[in-house]
Amino acid sequence: MSTQQNPRAVPVARPLAAAVAIALSSLAHAQQATDAAPAADNAKLEQVVVTANKRAQNLQDVPAAITVLNDAVLQRNNVRDVGDLPNLSPAVTVSVSTQQANNSINMRGIGTFSFGIGVESDVSVIVDDIPYALQANAFKDLADAFRIEVLKGPQSTLLGKSSIAGAINITTKPIDGVWKNRVSTYLTNDGEWRASGSVSGPLSDTLRMRMAVSKSSFDGVVKNLADGNRMNGSTSTDFVGKFEWAPDDNWQVTLSPHASRSNVACCVSPLTSMTPGGLYQNNTALPASTLLRGINPSPDNVSVRMDYPIGGVARDKGAGLKVNYAFDDGGLLAKHTLSLITSWSNYHMADAQDGDATDYDVLGSMLVGGQPTGFHGGLYQYGTFDVTARTAELRLTSPDKGALKYVGGLWYAKNDLERALTRAPVTSYVTDYAATAYNTNYAIFGQASYELTPATSVVAGLRVNREDVGYTYTRYTPPPANPRSVTEYLEGNNGSTDKTGRLGLEHRLNPDAMAYLTYSTGHKGLAYDLTSSFNGAIAKTQPVPGENAHSVEAGLKLGLLDGKMSLDLAAFKTDFTGFQQSAGQIDPDGIFRTILHSVGGLRTSGFEADLNWRVSRQLTLNGAFAYTKAVITDFENGPCYKVPNAAGTDAMNGGNCAPNPKFGNNPVANLDGATMPNAPKFKLNLGGQYDIPTDYSYNAFVTGAYRYQSATQFSLNQDPMTIQGGYGILNLGAGIKDKQDKFKFTITVNNVFNKSYAAGLGNSVAGVWSVKAPNTPLAVNQTTWTPARDYQRYVAMRADFNF
Repeated sequence: MSTQQNPRAVPVARPLAAAVAIALSSLAHAQQATDAAPAADNAKLEQVVVTANKRAQNLQDVPAAITVLNDAVLQRNNVRDVGDLPNLSPAVTVSVSTQQANNSINMRGIGTFSFGIGVESDVSVIVDDIPYALQANAFKDLADAFRIEVLKGPQSTLLGKSSIAGAINITTKPIDGVWKNRVSTYLTNDGEWRASGSVSGPLSDTLRMRMAVSKSSFDGVVKNLADGNRMNGSTSTDFVGKFEWAPDDNWQVTLSPHASRSNVACCVSPLTSMTPGGLYQNNTALPASTLLRGINPSPDNVSVRMDYPIGGVARDKGAGLKVNYAFDDGGLLAKHTLSLITSWSNYHMADAQDGDATDYDVLGSMLVGGQPTGFHGGLYQYGTFDVTARTAELRLTSPDKGALKYVGGLWYAKNDLERALTRAPVTSYVTDYAATAYNTNYAIFGQASYELTPATSVVAGLRVNREDVGYTYTRYTPPPANPRSVTEYLEGNNGSTDKTGRLGLEHRLNPDAMAYLTYSTGHKGLAYDLTSSFNGAIAKTQPVPGENAHSVEAGLKLGLLDGKMSLDLAAFKTDFTGFQQSAGQIDPDGIFRTILHSVGGLRTSGFEADLNWRVSRQLTLNGAFAYTKAVITDFENGPCYKVPNAAGTDAMNGGNCAPNPKFGNNPVANLDGATMPNAPKFKLNLGGQYDIPTDYSYNAFVTGAYRYQSATQFSLNQDPMTIQGGYGILNLGAGIKDKQDKFKFTITVNNVFNKSYAAGLGNSVAGVWSVKAPNTPLAVNQTTWTPARDYQRYVAMRADFNF
């Protein structure tokens, strides 16, 4: 795909040219000083601390594949939300849907795509030891994030059953020992801005606090010709607090309240192609030339016409309480730490969509059963999500010294979820239902490492989890019926007890090199397919069985070049059974509907590398590479994609789709060997910063970041029309930084070569559009794309102040 140049980039690019000129001048000046007085360069990498195993450890001592994004990397790449993480971690991809609540985070090609509240995610998101109950809550600004750990592969033993494919472990900024105030601003030439501030420090000898607020806004990259506004953008306001009380050396109590409000106008997919002469509902009074006037379906089209709100307004509030007690030197639990971590949170989102994706009075001309509808306007959808979560964890952590190190504890979580959805007012489009789901979990867990020799340790872990789940589903007569009445009521409950574990061996080859081999299992709980398609017949087949995973991983963690470089290598193979995956298609009434499948088997395998290199005191480089082969190994009754029939009058099943007597003679596709959606085989990320010391009151720097990924299939049904070709994106920046760390100013050009790419692709054959012919209608084929945030070049300016 190609895009047009953004004329607004030219004026904003001038400050970048000035910044580069300053940087080059500073570089020349610095080089003269270096030539005159060369000095030894003994700069080394800083130690990276992670909490992946529920204790603070040096990354190089943890026998697991982990990508760590520290504060410097997050700032340098202007990370705003989880959607930015695939740009920095090759193991991560994010699949976009029709709205943010249905987006999914994928790890090593594996992630849950589902519209129902009765299905858990495969990748958990954890903030300061507290997991999100609904992954949708993760698609907001990462307020006050300090470090992000991307944990690859099953993490169920320590992090629970929604971590079967991996986890994203987020740590917020710590409280400062002295009073510090920070302000940051960010502005782009295509309408995005952010502002944040924090205050942090001691209130007394025993009480410290940190408060951070942020606000952001981005209009979006899609143009709505109906009102001139933009779509696929968002606004967000966030608050994060942290209050820490340490009355003595034994006790530490931390209260962490948070609140946020966001408005996400997503996720609109403009047309990239469409069969000419289309008629809405095959009605000559509703031609595409009128309903889609001004829209030119093409690979770079970003225009739509909609007259009903889209996206969702979400709010999140809650608090976490962490109490640590450090035992004294004497006694059975000498130097152990006992932790109690509890939380309460509520996430609520009101969502909406334009049902006909036009701004025309389609109902005024539409016929139902050969008769006028009696309505005016268009089709519309609205609904709510509401999630209340409570968690409690009691954890005992051993001292860091000694042959035996361990962590163990008890876990409790109760999640109550509600979903209400209304589509109105006429045709098979309509639906009106309210669903509730709950899951209650009790677990006992533990993991330990024991030194067989000073160089060799064995690692073992076990988790026993009891899960109770249930649902209610109420279907109503949809609007305009008033009052509405119940037409169907369903309910059910179930439960299971499952075990997951981890066993590994690590051997330190020398003080700077460690090799490891681990085997781990994962489990994700029972699921209910609580969507608009749910009915009594489907209820009899529920719940969908849980997922199970078995994973083998071997790795090397190397410290090289006398502490200047770290190189982490990992090879892995994970087999999943009973994988829960929704597959969707656009039905003839124009509605995207999904069905939850239990995939018999799939496998993800590959190789990963993470590199950090302090080349010199001035130059720091980081990089990551992933080869991932995520394929289905057992799925005989997979979904089919559609293609036009030979006459072009209707849609027919494509690929190897055929009636199968094993499945009621229904047309199904054998997807054995097919690739998983949004799972590119190759991904590469490279980044770095070169600092330029000067004789002035500031130093200069230049930055660069490049990422590449190979082609990817966006659809489970393997539709050849939904394959995104490979692409590479380059970002370049320059700036200056005060030597006293009082300010930093940065200008970045994102997507330097203006390479257009999609975050999602769609294909529909014989949906709501058709072409009247003398005898029979002709089917309309239309394709769509979701433009990525940086699908075209843009310039960003950032200023950070400390005082």
